[in-house]
Amino acid sequence: MPDRELPLTEANRGTGGPWQRYLAAFHDSRPAITERLLSRCDRSPYSWLVEPIEQVDGLVLDLACGSAPTRALLPVSAEWLGVDTSAGELGYAAAAGRGPVVRAAAGALPLADDQVAGVIAAMCLPVVSPLDAVLDEVVRVTEPGGVLTALVPARLGFDIAGAYRWLRIMTALGVRAQPWPNPQARDHLPTLLRRRGFQIRSSQRRTFVLTLRGDADAQLLVESLYLPHVTARRLDDATRLLARQFRNGVTVSLPLRRVVAETPASG
Repeated sequence: MPDRELPLTEANRGTGGPWQRYLAAFHDSRPAITERLLSRCDRSPYSWLVEPIEQVDGLVLDLACGSAPTRALLPVSAEWLGVDTSAGELGYAAAAGRGPVVRAAAGALPLADDQVAGVIAAMCLPVVSPLDAVLDEVVRVTEPGGVLTALVPARLGFDIAGAYRWLRIMTALGVRAQPWPNPQARDHLPTLLRRRGFQIRSSQRRTFVLTLRGDADAQLLVESLYLPHVTARRLDDATRLLARQFRNGVTVSLPLRRVVAETPASG
């Protein structure tokens, strides 16, 4: 399937509202930002994510693929397609030799019914919107019993030290949390999928460890967070403060959840 770009009309842009415009500008201006941050982890979250999809026979769809880090983790012979709305992210992916990629919205996929054998959703379900339309499209394009493997942030739980570190980071930024449009896709993803007819194979939580040191890593962390209501001045001040805290190196807990599910019959 050749690389191609679809016109981003209101129909395939989702709702075209403020969040979608913010998300588009965010990723166009900082391509590969999520991949760059997760590369600081003690092990690869992406490798964990793709394990359930490695033996899938058929087309694998990477939903809201960003810079397409999963493509390099699958065999060259694998039939893979990345879809994203961000020209900046897809340009990075293409320059890295990760393809084919298509510019289109997750809620209006340019694929026929039952065309996909497996779906990868890396850190995207809490932020793509409208989420109902996205999940409807996943069901439509995936063959019955196809595999969905999704990676989402998880709560820190009883990690007191990790919670304290994140509290200091968020305090510096002047926020309590990132304003994701779909927090239910983080905290209750298995339940959300079951209600839509998916069968859950597994739901596992792992804590990865980010190692951050100095100015560049402080800036990377701040730039990786969705903070649409934080002023540029506050972001700059927080970056300088965190750079001082990171000067001798710090570790930050990053709990993630991988949910593996089978897609229901379309329609």
